[in-house]
Amino acid sequence: MKLRIATFNLENLDFQKSNKEPTLEERIAVIRPQLERINADILCLQEIHGQEEEGQPRRLLALDSLLRDTRYAGFHRVSTMIGDGSEVCDKRNLVILSRYEIQEHHQYRHYYAPAPHYRLVMEEREEGEEQKTIKVTWERPILHARISVGDRILDVINLHLKSRLATNIKGQKLDRYTWKNASAWAEGFFLSSMKRVGQALETRMLIDQLFKKDEAAWIVVCGDFNADFDEVPVEAIRGQVENTGNGGLAKRVMLPCEMSIPESARFSLYHRGRGRMLDHLLVSRSMLAHYKGSEVHNELLHDESIAFATETKFPESDHAPVIAEFELPDID
Repeated sequence: MKLRIATFNLENLDFQKSNKEPTLEERIAVIRPQLERINADILCLQEIHGQEEEGQPRRLLALDSLLRDTRYAGFHRVSTMIGDGSEVCDKRNLVILSRYEIQEHHQYRHYYAPAPHYRLVMEEREEGEEQKTIKVTWERPILHARISVGDRILDVINLHLKSRLATNIKGQKLDRYTWKNASAWAEGFFLSSMKRVGQALETRMLIDQLFKKDEAAWIVVCGDFNADFDEVPVEAIRGQVENTGNGGLAKRVMLPCEMSIPESARFSLYHRGRGRMLDHLLVSRSMLAHYKGSEVHNELLHDESIAFATETKFPESDHAPVIAEFELPDID
């Protein structure tokens, strides 16, 4: 039986900053056919905003509208929540949709990896004031679901790692987009990199916990990594033997499915005329025996840098869906 697993960053569904941005209805008209084409059995989504109605907890109402009358409307669903679990987050929720039953789910943020401390260099301060030490926390948690697929458990991990935009440094910007000097920008960029790699570290620690319980575990890590397959965050999650130097860990390596796609078509985002593969689907070695191939639906991607150069936004996402297909035995 075929199993299709996909990841798709829907990019700010649904969050309008100005009346020049497309309405939810305009976005649904473009995105819904994309979802139908994906034809996924398990779908990991990123950047799903929550909406509020008077007297009700914050919910994913825009997503409900998008999924209505599609194959995904009746799927099992879990999402990230605020700390007490009473409602979804206001922005950038992670969502896992599954045809198969979700046995349990968890979210992790600084559960395995405590926030590191860092002493700011460039922050504006009064004469004689000491450099401030801060905790470098990452905003988005990891979403983990354990899904029953036949007689096996599939561990699905949905990620959205920190963007490449530099973290704000107090007193070092002329306006929202303009830095006073390159050193301040560089420190902000360094802080964002710390957050991105920190999230990757915590993800790898979760993966190793799953492998400790079962070295033949079926694990898939999906999402927007904001990094290419050979950059540090993805390398940290992959755990290649070339990096650990330990052949005994070979069964615990995670493999990017997109490596089977020709390099010329291997991109999920287009920026300044260059294709980047920032969205990934990594699987454990035990799943490779069932792997058949991958797709990146990038035919209509626009240049993201052009989208941000004006106030007029596109109704489609800047990201392309990434899909991996498996042929699994003995599944009812």
